[in-house]
Amino acid sequence: MQNQRVLVLDFGGQYNQLIARRIREQSVYCDLVPGDMSVEKIKEYGPIGIVFTGGPNSVYDEGSPMVDKEIFSLGIPILGICYGCQMMAYLLGGTVEKAENSEYGKADVEYSPSPLLSGMPPKAVSWMSHTDRITKLPEGFTRLAKSADCPFAAFGDEKRKLYGVQFHPEVQHTENGTQILRNFVYGVCGATGDWTMKGFVERKVAELREKIGDKKVLCAMSGGVDSAVAAALLHKAVGDNLICVFVDHGLLRKYEADEVMNVFKDGMGMNLIKADDGKIFLEKLKGVTDPEKKRKIIGEQFIRSFEKVSKQIGAVDYLVQGTIYPDVIESGKGKSAVIKSHHNVGGLPSVVDFKEIIEPLRDLFKDEVRGVGFELGLPKSVVMRQPFPGPGLAIRIMGEVTEEKLETLRDSDYILREEIAKAGLDESIWQYFTVITNSKTVGVQGDFRTYENVIAIRAVTSLDAMTADWARIPYDVLQVISNRIVNEIGHVNRIVYDITSKPPATIEWE
Repeated sequence: MQNQRVLVLDFGGQYNQLIARRIREQSVYCDLVPGDMSVEKIKEYGPIGIVFTGGPNSVYDEGSPMVDKEIFSLGIPILGICYGCQMMAYLLGGTVEKAENSEYGKADVEYSPSPLLSGMPPKAVSWMSHTDRITKLPEGFTRLAKSADCPFAAFGDEKRKLYGVQFHPEVQHTENGTQILRNFVYGVCGATGDWTMKGFVERKVAELREKIGDKKVLCAMSGGVDSAVAAALLHKAVGDNLICVFVDHGLLRKYEADEVMNVFKDGMGMNLIKADDGKIFLEKLKGVTDPEKKRKIIGEQFIRSFEKVSKQIGAVDYLVQGTIYPDVIESGKGKSAVIKSHHNVGGLPSVVDFKEIIEPLRDLFKDEVRGVGFELGLPKSVVMRQPFPGPGLAIRIMGEVTEEKLETLRDSDYILREEIAKAGLDESIWQYFTVITNSKTVGVQGDFRTYENVIAIRAVTSLDAMTADWARIPYDVLQVISNRIVNEIGHVNRIVYDITSKPPATIEWE
């Protein structure tokens, strides 16, 4: 049985993935798709509701993205956000003009009663980000909210269930913004909340059994939460027909390879084979400095390593990977920009020696993956493990990857993780690691001049990795970490702390 679904049409705004995430948090499934999806495909999709996202364009400029006006006649409730609301007003006969005063940041918004704004206070702070504004509503629409510089901060045609908000309800800065999205999917669209991880596991296991039958399956195991949950899901579906392969590419953190084997092979009893291919990966990365090229090389060698093991163990039809939704989005979905090619998405070679690649978690955000892990009975130590990129330490070394740099990075990262745990911060910080920059600076150690590496510390807080804020680690903890790294590790004389959020930065440096 298919879940009720909401369709989020993407027009290029920076918060668009968050809209999808916030809707799923309400136990309602949704997909983020290109804004130019045809009306026929929308009908085939069968959504209970549609959301138009924000975007950087002005609706009155030639070439700005637009939906087919027929979409408003489908009888499907629609919510337009930022550019999406301006597009709705413009196409239906309203007026959109450049605002005298642009609104960026927090603004006080006054709300009126309506199904979309049920439960909202008369006045609350909302997050604005726009240079245009609606100055005249289309026929049949009424004003539902306003701010000092935005006469129509929200509007709606309740008869046709068409609504628009100029602000961004999906971001945390908008007070009660989640309530507005919940009102839309439940109060306006009639959602029943049938998107649960228990239901996902039941449907996915049945789907995998039917697809795979008695065929052999090879699972790419990195030891991270995504591949661990994917493996557990496949094991529940096909049992002993699953063979897990852990490729030690020589780019793991200190002691990590041994930990992976201890947890998954000895502790969980999985059929796990280890491939020691570190030297092969390092040789292929020799002289490579471009981060995208690193990812492509690592992605292809991953597949070649799996193929090698596959041939050793006999015929294997399927390869399983722990690809998740943010991987797909950041690697480019539809006409969306490629932020970075993930080794298991954009980094895959065009020719793969398997019948098919299976990605059972491809449609899930990170916290949904963790929910599936708990549903499958995996231990907390596995499910809540800190995210670690598939390309490993290769994308935490700026420039060429060498054995010397890897050793320095492993040791500095180990000190960071050890001190973060001692300070009791390991569960409150989403991700934390060190980076070897491609800069060297002058220092003084033991009365001698040095010219050594600069190591950066990156630590962020996040809910889903789609956005992140830099972690406010106490100064005394940072001091201990800095002192230990420069005193205990050679070839390092300076530590810097990255205080950039995502966006504009990504969590990883490459």
